[in-house]
Amino acid sequence: MKVPYSWLAEWVKVPWKPKELGARLTMAGFELEGLESAAPPFTGVVVAEILSAQRHSQADKLQVCQVTTGSGPTLQIVCGAANARAGLKSALAMVGAQLPGDLRIGAAKLRGVESQGMLASAKELGLADSSSGILELPADAPLGKPLREYLGLEEAVLDVNITPNRGDAMSILGIAREVAAIAGTKITGPKIESPRGAKAERFPVKLEAPAGCPRFAGGIVRGINNRATTPVWLAERLRRAGVRSISPVVDVTNYVMLELGQPMHAYDLAKLKHGIRVRLARAGEEVTLLDGKTVQADPDMLLITDGEGPVGLAGIMGGLRTAVEPLTTDVFFESAYFSPEAVQGRGRRLGLLTDASQRFERGVDPTQQARAIARAIALLTPIAGGTAASIVVTENTRHLPKRPAVRLRAAQLERLLGLELPAARVTKALTGLGMKVSSNATGWKATPPAHRFDIAIEADLIEEVARLAAWEKIPETDALASQHFRRLPEEQPAERAVLEALAARGYEEAVTYAFVDPSLQEKLFPGKPALALSNPIASDLSVMRVSLWPGLIRAALENQRRQQDRIRLFEHGTRFEPDGNATHEIETLAGLASGARLPEQWGVTKEARSPADFYDVKADVAALIAETGAAETFTFEPGELAALHPGRAARVLRRGSPVGWIGELHPALVKALDFTYAPVLFELDMGALAVKRAAFDEISRFPQVRRDLAVVVDEAVTLSTLAERVTLVTSSLLRGLRVFDVYRGPGLEPGRKSIALGLIFQDISRTLTDEDVDRLMASVITDLRESLNARIRE
Repeated sequence: MKVPYSWLAEWVKVPWKPKELGARLTMAGFELEGLESAAPPFTGVVVAEILSAQRHSQADKLQVCQVTTGSGPTLQIVCGAANARAGLKSALAMVGAQLPGDLRIGAAKLRGVESQGMLASAKELGLADSSSGILELPADAPLGKPLREYLGLEEAVLDVNITPNRGDAMSILGIAREVAAIAGTKITGPKIESPRGAKAERFPVKLEAPAGCPRFAGGIVRGINNRATTPVWLAERLRRAGVRSISPVVDVTNYVMLELGQPMHAYDLAKLKHGIRVRLARAGEEVTLLDGKTVQADPDMLLITDGEGPVGLAGIMGGLRTAVEPLTTDVFFESAYFSPEAVQGRGRRLGLLTDASQRFERGVDPTQQARAIARAIALLTPIAGGTAASIVVTENTRHLPKRPAVRLRAAQLERLLGLELPAARVTKALTGLGMKVSSNATGWKATPPAHRFDIAIEADLIEEVARLAAWEKIPETDALASQHFRRLPEEQPAERAVLEALAARGYEEAVTYAFVDPSLQEKLFPGKPALALSNPIASDLSVMRVSLWPGLIRAALENQRRQQDRIRLFEHGTRFEPDGNATHEIETLAGLASGARLPEQWGVTKEARSPADFYDVKADVAALIAETGAAETFTFEPGELAALHPGRAARVLRRGSPVGWIGELHPALVKALDFTYAPVLFELDMGALAVKRAAFDEISRFPQVRRDLAVVVDEAVTLSTLAERVTLVTSSLLRGLRVFDVYRGPGLEPGRKSIALGLIFQDISRTLTDEDVDRLMASVITDLRESLNARIRE
């Protein structure tokens, strides 16, 4: 969550600079993830006014503007923005200005007309991701004032990580409460009062599902101008908090949500029919949401409805039919309390994750619904005008959450923290968090405030005391028990060695989600069961992976979309294979190679830049296998897998047991996923890389003897089969077997190939004679003829 420093300072006196504040919040459990200025650096930009704007004689889309900064000569600026007009105050980048993206502004001629600077857009100044014109400033903006100073763009913005159990802290008010508790001060935020002189007008509201929505506050405002311009200060605060300015009504509801933590919704009152009912959805009931999507609600989902049907998914998103628009003049503000149990998981089930649902799922303060509407009215009427009616609260108090007192024992606090804290310090820490605290003979009783959903048991109170009063006081002490290291079998491969072996061959490590897209996984492994998540974070991350390939494939596609033409990725993680009622977690190593065999450089030939194939990746896997010290125990045999290219896939076995796969992605999947180059993948059980520790092997003092042999065999005969026969015949005298040529073509029968072998012989106890080697070669030839129908090629 982004917290502008000045906004926070409106609610609590902050005794620290931004960096120190971030450090103290981190120690209190809210990690500072970022600290930056409200805008990227730029210089030479000032407030200016357009005196006149005339059409460029040589270009229909350009205007020649006369611009003043309040002093000095009038400047001529050629501008292409459609909103450039006389009387507008905007941001002028003077000649010599430095803008984000290392853009330096100089004098220039555009279509023959001199331009002495540039009228800048919000995008060009780093204040927005997109812009439709130049920046528009209020009419009272002081001419000539540096824009950074006028907008306060040097302000620090803290990016704070809010833990899932602390929904109450997802607001400026929530962080202000924490700062007040840490600093020992009090909340001093703006005074919020109900509208004075409001008419007694109410819009009917009926709660038909009070367990899910026990409180619903509503307020009517008539006669607004929703085409008014949101003030710069409010739009800037929204931008700094990560929210785009849209219109006065929408901006105000977003502002209140960010400030108080209470999500709101505004309806166009003219579009609401016959009152509001909050009820559970009927089977198959549809609602069209603000984003234009039509979703089908499940029976356990809360809906906001009127006389004509659903107008919103409660706690998630409003409906399109009753949305406010620029011509809206009358609005109905909704500020409700939806219980976490009524909202949790519903949005994710529909692929929706909104600011509102995030807050309602964690729990919002059930006491401030009317206060939120009062704040919204106080913000809206000075901007858009209008007359507010009184705020009406419809509620069922029986279903509102209650906060029972929680006992805290002094002895348990000391036992868990390892130190004794003064009773007054404990009381101060808890009362500083808004709790009602009473002491007794054994400790304390604390009643949490309404907004603290996470305080339920004694351990919760101990955590609060620890983070506010004890972290820095806990002494470092030696462990009372001796440390016992877990057994590490010597055959277990060292993870670092395995990963470094792949990194040395050009692979980069990836870390992907253990939950994946079910549709992609089904394409790769059709019919293979997978463990489905009951509460997925997104619809395309809803099942546990049965392989590491789906994650690597998505990562490779992301790299390809970013113009990476050579991709080498690997991952070490767990895959999950259901087996009846059980799920096996298997430690796995997987990799993917796509694109050129070698990186582009001046000494690499065109052939070496051809796409990597099966044999390139097989060499990488062979290098891993070699690290085990027992490469002879591994074999590759042809196999078929739905995800892999037929004829370009192999099963990896160790001592005859399958331990993995290697192969090129199936052509149909390459096309469907839009790969530029067909990726080659491998996956191995990590346990299969068990290491055989090297034993002493005496080096022979006697010379080696090499004999070459060219044998013609059927195409179906693999090298591994050929090597196995040669090794069996030559026994312990064979020191090496090398393949130095494979020939197919004229002179050979169709369906046959010639393989040239180099056989290296050596004995440990004597020098081998020619007769010894001749006998061995004769035995090899005889065996190959009999077992493989081979013939010797002269």
